[in-house]
Amino acid sequence: MNNIAFPDKEQILLAAGRIVSMVHHTPVITSATFDTMWQTSLFFKCENFQKAGAFKSRGAINAVFSLSDEQAQHGVCTHSSGNHAQALARAAKLRGIVCYIVMPKNVPLVKVAAVEGYGGIITFCEPTSEAREKTLSTVKAKTGATEIHPYDNLQVIAGQATAALELLYEIPEIDIVLVPVGGGGLLSGTALSAYWFSEKTKVIACEPDGADDARKSFVSGKIIPCINPQTIADGLLTSLGKLTFPIIQNYVSDIVTVEDKSIKKAMKLIYERMKIVVEPSAAVPLAAILENKIVSRGRKVGIILSGGNVDTNKLTELLQ
Repeated sequence: MNNIAFPDKEQILLAAGRIVSMVHHTPVITSATFDTMWQTSLFFKCENFQKAGAFKSRGAINAVFSLSDEQAQHGVCTHSSGNHAQALARAAKLRGIVCYIVMPKNVPLVKVAAVEGYGGIITFCEPTSEAREKTLSTVKAKTGATEIHPYDNLQVIAGQATAALELLYEIPEIDIVLVPVGGGGLLSGTALSAYWFSEKTKVIACEPDGADDARKSFVSGKIIPCINPQTIADGLLTSLGKLTFPIIQNYVSDIVTVEDKSIKKAMKLIYERMKIVVEPSAAVPLAAILENKIVSRGRKVGIILSGGNVDTNKLTELLQ
């Protein structure tokens, strides 16, 4: 495990206590229709109802409030085009410190407005990984802000682990938890929670065929970068991190992939049957059940609906 002290039981419980007053304890929802369709028992952990619209609030708040006063005095910074940007800006506002966000200049205006609404100071850059990293380095050097990586940060991972912690406490004896995977923050946190609090529970990651770097990395035993991904699940476009990958290798049972058409179908089913809105990334685990990639019959299956920040201008297209 590279001699890194990954979050243990006590650290995850500490994170849960640290963030409890600043996040929602999101509901777990069931669907009799879905259970009948697949002869299983599905339990949806609704992080689409979370503060700032996604699970990212958990990790961002835990990381920001874990900083010493000295570390926090010049604020925090990150590069993000989506949910982490909003979550970190909100966390910084709650602590009363400044937050600098590097965002690609082609990011939807709704996301820009959300970050600015939480008081985040945005620096725009070209929409490439190299430009994001270079611009963030400039911001850090100029401001002295502490970087909070979207997923490759131990306090972020511990914070994300609290979603599964709540699910496993509320629904004991879950056989499988299905989690979407991009950079691996939610997945690695979920895997650690399962290991520490429900060791018989298997964790299986789900990702799009067009962004299957996590699956390739898992099989090969080394990080294979995500290059030119093609998928509607825009929250799952990042490569695994140096911290998240070894956790996934050791504590995740499998990684399966699904087609975009199945993601759309899963989104539509959730919208029509459960009457809730999820972003494409959140629908990927249900898509895995649709494609029979998961043996779920007769089992208790938890699904983490990772977020609900979908562009309403694209919603009709996504649900067709």
